[in-house]
Amino acid sequence: PGSKMSDSNTPTASAALTGAEMREIASRADEMRKMAYAPYSKFDVGACLLTDDGRTFTGCNVENSSFGLTVCAERTAVCKAVSEGYRHFKAIAVATRDGKPSPCGACRQFLVEFGDFPVVLVQGDGSYILTSTGDLLPGSFRFDTALQNTEPAHPSHVQFVPLSPALQAIP
Repeated sequence: PGSKMSDSNTPTASAALTGAEMREIASRADEMRKMAYAPYSKFDVGACLLTDDGRTFTGCNVENSSFGLTVCAERTAVCKAVSEGYRHFKAIAVATRDGKPSPCGACRQFLVEFGDFPVVLVQGDGSYILTSTGDLLPGSFRFDTALQNTEPAHPSHVQFVPLSPALQAIP
């Protein structure tokens, strides 16, 4: 049982994240931040991913002089978990030393692939922001539902307005 790989690739609902679990993954993410290889940006990031059955997987960012090849901490943790057969996650913590932590767009899409679960953003002073993958990427793309949707894939609060006549004239 647990969150180990099953026949379904569809994420399942997680039980509520406890305070003890949140403190544990926040602490482990901060420890992983110290392992980051970020000689170019000097922006060290660590992550700790919690599976539905309580196992944790950690990651740190690993930069490359060809910036497009940089691997973020969040994706490192997810890839480690998936490579071990886990696909159902309860929460992830992301820690930085400086500034406000926030997963990049690629990481947001990568995380939401596995469902809507809590994200603990740990700041350098030890304070944190609790959000979720769904809040970080509203209206996210999911291939398994994209072809089935007849409704727009944007949140209900997004309003589309017609293009101005000048923009409509652009070929």
